[in-house]
Amino acid sequence: MLRSLVAATAFLALLIAPAAAAEPLRSECLAMANAPPRALPVSLRVAAKENEKSEEVAITYVGHSTYYIDTPGGVRIATDFSGAYRTGRLPDVVTMNRAHSTHYSLFPDPKIAHVLHGWGDDGQPAHVGLRVGDVYIRNVTTDIRRYFGEGSGGEMIKDGNSIFIFEVAGLCIGHLGHLHHKLDETHFAAIGRLDIVMVPIDGTYTMSLDGVSEITKRLRASVVLPMHRFATPLDEFMRLIGQQFQIDQRSERTLRISRETLPATPTVIILDGV
Repeated sequence: MLRSLVAATAFLALLIAPAAAAEPLRSECLAMANAPPRALPVSLRVAAKENEKSEEVAITYVGHSTYYIDTPGGVRIATDFSGAYRTGRLPDVVTMNRAHSTHYSLFPDPKIAHVLHGWGDDGQPAHVGLRVGDVYIRNVTTDIRRYFGEGSGGEMIKDGNSIFIFEVAGLCIGHLGHLHHKLDETHFAAIGRLDIVMVPIDGTYTMSLDGVSEITKRLRASVVLPMHRFATPLDEFMRLIGQQFQIDQRSERTLRISRETLPATPTVIILDGV
């Protein structure tokens, strides 16, 4: 009897294992966005800080729309990677958008383990849901304008670019990429909660400062990291996003941050070089 029970259990395990392996990876940021608001007593938050070691993520501005994200587990990610903006060791993961050649490369270093396109290579929307070490990476597609050679002035290319989201160390980090249009409710629902968001503020090549400021306010991230600036006056961007954001201008290019050290007031952090 016991032998039969063991055999039956083993058989069931074989049936269940493939189904479990096929389950999609779960986004913690989407789960947290849909969960009831957190209400943690101050005393418990202090105790948690004392008893748990914070895992810091390092975010370095390299140039244009490229930030390097170094995770506590040692994974290095480069956003909107063209190969022109680099520092230190080669990234393990690069994300790309194709609006301009300054945001992608068709010939990345072959030693880069994961090259993630924000557009579909088979005519379908890009779908990214990848875990690399301690980071989970996903995307939300957006449309892009057509440029010379693509019938400029025609309809936008549907799902031609992506917003990439990096979930690591309890943080939800979003990179808006080369965003060309306002986001609707389906976009905001797919993005979920963001703690840190990288926002293009050129005001022309992507979208107007009014438009990107509206999106920034709606996302309600604790930290806003401007990028893709060109000659945009920072004062103008700050005026448009309103008084709800603090301004923190840094003399260094790297921000080291953890879930516990997110600012209490939404803050625009301007790293050196932006």
